[in-house]
Amino acid sequence: MMNEISYTTEEVAKLLKVSKLTVYDLIKKGKLPAYRVGKQMRVDAGDLEQYKKQAKSGAAVTPVPQPAEPASAVTSSDSRKDESPFGAASSGHSRLPGTLVITGQDFSLDLLAKHLERENPGLRPLRSHDGSLDSLVSMYRGQSDIVSTHLLDGSTGEYNIPYINKILTGHSYIVVNLLQRNAGLYVPMGNPKQLKTWADLGRPGVKLINREIGSGARVLLDEQLRLSGIRRYGLKGYEDIETSHLAVAGKVASGQADVGVGIEHAVSLVSTVEFIPLIQERYDLVMLKSERNNVWIRQLMQTLQSPEFRQELAAIQGYDLSLTGKILYDTEGESSVFFEAD
Repeated sequence: MMNEISYTTEEVAKLLKVSKLTVYDLIKKGKLPAYRVGKQMRVDAGDLEQYKKQAKSGAAVTPVPQPAEPASAVTSSDSRKDESPFGAASSGHSRLPGTLVITGQDFSLDLLAKHLERENPGLRPLRSHDGSLDSLVSMYRGQSDIVSTHLLDGSTGEYNIPYINKILTGHSYIVVNLLQRNAGLYVPMGNPKQLKTWADLGRPGVKLINREIGSGARVLLDEQLRLSGIRRYGLKGYEDIETSHLAVAGKVASGQADVGVGIEHAVSLVSTVEFIPLIQERYDLVMLKSERNNVWIRQLMQTLQSPEFRQELAAIQGYDLSLTGKILYDTEGESSVFFEAD
C-alpha cells in the first residue's frame, strides 16, 4: 500500500522538517529517489521511509543510479556522465540530468520555467518559492541554479548588486534583469488614513502587516523606515507576518491591517485594495558561471529575448520590460555578447 503513496517536495520537506531546498539537494545528490509527474517532482513513500531509516542508523545512503544523459545534454567532446552542461557548477554533486532549480516568488518565474522547458527539451526547471535573501544563500550553498532578487540598499539606492557581492563572495556569476516593477503600499479602497509616503507609516494609529525576514518586501520596508528615521519595532503590526504579496493584500482587504508593502500586480487581483506606487524596483536573476552552466545560460538569454516570452510577460500589469535580458553585472568583466542570443 505504501508504494502507492507519493509526496511532493513540499510535503517531503514538512515530513522531514527541513526546507524544500534541502529536499532538492538530497535529490540532486542522488540520496533520495524522485521522479517527475508533469511539472512536479514526486517521492514515493517507500523510498522516503528507506532514506529515513538509513539516516537514523547513520549508514551511508546508497546513491540513486542516474539515468543516462540525453543526447542534447552531453557535448561531443566530453562523454563523461558527470559533465552534463546542466550540472550544478558550485556543489560538485551528481544530480538528475537537466534539472535547474529556480528560486523566487514572482509569477514571471513560472512563465520563465515554462518557456525554458518548452523551448529546450531535456531541460527540467524546478521551482522553489523562497525570498530574495534565502534564494541567494541557497545559491551560495549550491542548492539553486537561478535565483531572483529584489533587494534595495537604501544607502546607495542600488538594487541587488551590493547584497549579491557580499553573499556570493568568491563565486563567478552574472546578474541579468528579468523585469522592473512598481512597489509601494497596499491600503483599503479610498485610502481612509491618507497614507502616501513611507514616513506616513510612523503615524499613530496605523497598523501594518509585514512580510517574512529575507523577503525583498521586508528589506524594502526596513530600508525605508531607516531612511525615514522610524523605529521599526515601534510600529503596530510589524511582527505580524504573511509570506506573499497576495496574503498581505488580503489582510488589508479584510480590515485586519491598515497598510502593507507589496507590488502592483498582486493588488490588481484584490478589488477592495488600492495601490500607492512609491518606487520602481529591479527584479534580477543571478546565475553562477562555469563551463557547464554557460550552456543553459545561453539558452536562458535566448528565452528572455524571445517575442513569445516577452509578449506573455508584457500582458501582466505593472511589469516594465525595458531592461529585460540586459546583463547588469559580470564578475569576470566579459562582454555580454558571450551570453546573448545568437
